Amino acid sequence: IGDGKLSITNEAEIPSIIYRTFSTLGLRRFQIRVNNRKILNGFYAMLGLSEKAGDIMRTVDKLDKIGVDGVNAELRSDGISEEAIARLQPIINLQGTNDEKLTIIAEVLRESETGLKGVEEVRFILDTLKGVGLHNTVELDLTLARGLNYYTGAIFEVKALDVEIGSITGGGRYDNLTGIFGMPGLSGVGFSFGADRIYDVLNALDLYPKESRQGTEVLFINFGDAETAYCMPLVAKLRQAGIATELFP
Repeated sequence: IGDGKLSITNEAEIPSIIYRTFSTLGLRRFQIRVNNRKILNGFYAMLGLSEKAGDIMRTVDKLDKIGVDGVNAELRSDGISEEAIARLQPIINLQGTNDEKLTIIAEVLRESETGLKGVEEVRFILDTLKGVGLHNTVELDLTLARGLNYYTGAIFEVKALDVEIGSITGGGRYDNLTGIFGMPGLSGVGFSFGADRIYDVLNALDLYPKESRQGTEVLFINFGDAETAYCMPLVAKLRQAGIATELFP
């Protein structure tokens, strides 16, 4: 925090960390989806739907699972009017490059200070990522909401493109979360890797290196303390030679 402003540099770093991690794991085709809660809040306020924003976000976030018709049907069941649903379609069906989407959103939200702040933050993140060569991997997706209500700014999710599975990484900015625990005003940004799903993706794409599947090649049987003391230097030498070695407990 400096001169009253909250830095969002870390938000721009998160996709870079994600990209390096999955590239190192050998996962070549994945998409980092980006959005901002301020854009969504500004849009819902403009529609007079702020009180139902949480319900709408959770429903729109299911677009990949239930499709446009399913989302609209669920919005109706949540008590959203047909007029409001019609005005929500630009969020659900927004197309174009990231820059084109931001231009359209900025025009739609031209009278929303909160919404335009979100546009500014997303533009900073995307421009920063262009500078490090990630612009082809990152997509602005207004349907991305993340189900947890504590997010206040940028939000991220990652999808593997060659495996039918949900998000494998997610996170974002949360400015007020610590207030729940008696420490207001402490901003945070973070994300988590979905270990189980990443494991499934790597299995499905046969991306585990062969050496990672190699079990113990040499096992020293343990007959006592003196024998253990004798074996330990041998265990170390074998491991240094790249041979998977184990000393029985």
